[in-house]
Amino acid sequence: MTVDLNSRYGLNPAHSEVVEACETVAPGKVLDMGCSNGRNALYLSQLGFDVTAVDNNPNAIAMLQQIVAEEGIANINAQVYDINQAALDDNFDFIACTVTLMFLDPARIDAVLADMQAHTLPGGYNLIVCAMSTADYPCPMPFSFTFDEGELRDAYQGWELVKYNEDLGTMHNGARLKFATMLARKPV
Repeated sequence: MTVDLNSRYGLNPAHSEVVEACETVAPGKVLDMGCSNGRNALYLSQLGFDVTAVDNNPNAIAMLQQIVAEEGIANINAQVYDINQAALDDNFDFIACTVTLMFLDPARIDAVLADMQAHTLPGGYNLIVCAMSTADYPCPMPFSFTFDEGELRDAYQGWELVKYNEDLGTMHNGARLKFATMLARKPV
């Protein structure tokens, strides 16, 4: 039985798409990209994943490292990393990047996606959830990056799209906008 570490430390529950993806993705090496203070990393670690959790915010990483130390968690490695660098140095069975890309440098998105794909092991998965801005539903939030219709799908040509949608959603602050949501499997 798992302890709800997220509520113990005042964190939001794991992202619903991460929870759903774990019904398909078997535990292995996972990268939580843009982990903030670790809501997904803690959930994944309790499922038996070997978690690398990265974020550009040193305070968020310090908070996650403190939780890891207090709980004696051996399968989370949390580190400060600027995702815009697109310079991953390890390979993963699963890379989760939920509500992160919209805060990155738009000029670096293609490089970041290519880097994620290159560092996903054959048969491995990428999970991406990102805001969109479309003609029929312009994004109401001042994000630095949003996907256009079909843009995320097109970036994963040749991968099996286990799940793909471009649907309206509501952010925790109540804003309604379209999100591109994708779980894709790299060819073996």
